[in-house]
Amino acid sequence: MFSKILIANRGEIACRVIKTARKMGIKTVAVYSEADADALHVEMADEAVFIGPPPASESYLVIDKIIDAIKQTGAEAVHPGYGFLSENADFAKALHNAGIAFIGPNIDAISAMGDKIESKKIAQNAGVNTIPGFLGAIPDADEAVKIAKEIGFPVMIKASAGGGGKGLRVAYNEDEVAQGFQSAMNEARSSFGDDRTFIEKFASEPRHIEIQVLADKHGNAIYLGERECSIQRRHQKVIEEAPSPFIDAATRAEMGEQAVALAKAVGYESAGTVEFIVDKDRNFYFLEMNTRLQVEHPVTELITGYDLVEQMIRVAAGEKLTISQGDVELKGWAIESRIYAEDPFRNFLPSIGRLVRYSPPPESEEDGRRVRNDTGVQEGGEISLYYDPMIAKLCVHAEDRAAAIEHMSQALDEFYIDGIQHNIPFLNAVMSHPRFRSGDFTTGFIAEEFPDGFEGAELGETTREVLVGVAARAHATMATRAAQISGQLHDGYGADEERQNWVVTIDGKNYEINIGEDDIADEDLEVDVLPRWEADRARHLVVNGEWTPGQPLFQGQVNEKDVAVQVKPLDDGFMLSYRGATVKAAVRSPRAAELAALMPEKVAPDTSKFLLCPMPGLVVSIDVEVGQEVKAGETLAVVEAMKMENVLPAERDGVVAKINAGPGDSLAVDEVILEFE
Repeated sequence: MFSKILIANRGEIACRVIKTARKMGIKTVAVYSEADADALHVEMADEAVFIGPPPASESYLVIDKIIDAIKQTGAEAVHPGYGFLSENADFAKALHNAGIAFIGPNIDAISAMGDKIESKKIAQNAGVNTIPGFLGAIPDADEAVKIAKEIGFPVMIKASAGGGGKGLRVAYNEDEVAQGFQSAMNEARSSFGDDRTFIEKFASEPRHIEIQVLADKHGNAIYLGERECSIQRRHQKVIEEAPSPFIDAATRAEMGEQAVALAKAVGYESAGTVEFIVDKDRNFYFLEMNTRLQVEHPVTELITGYDLVEQMIRVAAGEKLTISQGDVELKGWAIESRIYAEDPFRNFLPSIGRLVRYSPPPESEEDGRRVRNDTGVQEGGEISLYYDPMIAKLCVHAEDRAAAIEHMSQALDEFYIDGIQHNIPFLNAVMSHPRFRSGDFTTGFIAEEFPDGFEGAELGETTREVLVGVAARAHATMATRAAQISGQLHDGYGADEERQNWVVTIDGKNYEINIGEDDIADEDLEVDVLPRWEADRARHLVVNGEWTPGQPLFQGQVNEKDVAVQVKPLDDGFMLSYRGATVKAAVRSPRAAELAALMPEKVAPDTSKFLLCPMPGLVVSIDVEVGQEVKAGETLAVVEAMKMENVLPAERDGVVAKINAGPGDSLAVDEVILEFE
């Protein structure tokens, strides 16, 4: 067994590998760029080596720098994680030539499966079901349009060396093919150093389901069940689960056997994933094979009990698998939510900055339920524009799917982040969505259910009860404190009788509340909501739990329901977050509520004559000139952030009056790119 390994990666996957290495008694070496000097993976490793500037192309993707770090530290093996050099055959070859073990498959398997075009040909020969498409590199956009028309729309444009949603576009017409082809090439070149692309048919009502395989150097190969990865946005997975709510035992066995056949056909060794597109009739077609550890591997670990990183290390050290296919048993249900630094209320655009507060739910295992959080950040850390926007992977395991969904919702409620925007409200809204809960969804779920973007979860009756109750509890705490401070009795909270009678306003609706004088300071707060609720009925709420000003989370019960609500005090109430809903709950005296209703609404400024940068990023191109007439939908500029290109179209017809930015400029959110007459 190895005594020291180097992790050629960063962030949460580097931390994940370090944890298993520690468990196995193996020392670890981290590598880091200037942007990651204070990163968590650097802190966790036994040693760390600096490898260059922030851009991955000048640090994490430079093979010679990784080899030098290995030589400096005497590492015997390298774990590549995922992304970066994990599926780079040249990297594996360089390690082989240097006498360093690669914790992954052999060079031939990487070359064969890493090339999406070649892999489909091998899959066909191995008897694996494949989807119709053009299996060849496409030279230019004109040829791409011609091929797409022959296959039939919609089509999928994919980078041959791609992965993780990079270099991938779906096109429904000729114009989208031409535009998507160029963007896919650019992303592929930036992320993988290989801009070859191909085109295949895009299946309607598809589900994205993958099989985890594990093989050793002695000809043994098994599959560890499937993962459901259909909840995707922009072709990047957002929520994964294992097993799939759609796959039956017979289909699972057939998919698993084909995945193992493909692995054996290329002499595969280590952990790998065979991805399939599955239609509504459970017909499945090979999509690609990822010759590395997948981001979503924790859900497989949770339902099987096997540590995939440990298995990879043991296989790389030459050990035989001690697991046979008959040993594999799927227990319970696991779900993973990817926590991203992005703003779901602004079309999920990237968000960068400092993590002022970072407080995930504690990892735990109790009563057959488990919470696991794979992360590479810590409070005070910086989210950089140079790398993937993932903050953490929150995972839960429970006895069945319904319990796992509820457990995930609770864990998301408890996950507190401040300083940057994040997608936790959106993830929680998905957990509560009836279609997700039923398991009746496809890869088009997000586009179909949130066609106009995300504006927050709908406030159902139960959610409103919780929010009103917590607002009352928090305000009662503030009122009690104010009453104990000289001069504060009438400052904001009013006379004694007004300390028990308030109006909670949420989304323009008023809820008159009354709290008994003897209850206001009690841990069990009894609240009467008068005189009406939605259906002309009063409510009696019992709120159990303590909240202290400055504490970001209220944890307790509302009418015996366990709740975790994020609480941020405002001048006249609180900002509350619960189950995907983030609302302002104003709490006022009855007279103040009457006056507030008379206040005019603030009108947003008119920005229709400006093209604003929607997220922090680098300008790739400006596609218009001063004086040029443009039509609605025409491309004005392209901005890159976190390895993704974002095309900014004109929202209306107009004439360009002024251009304020150029290629290579780094822009902040809402910075003006150009102006119209």
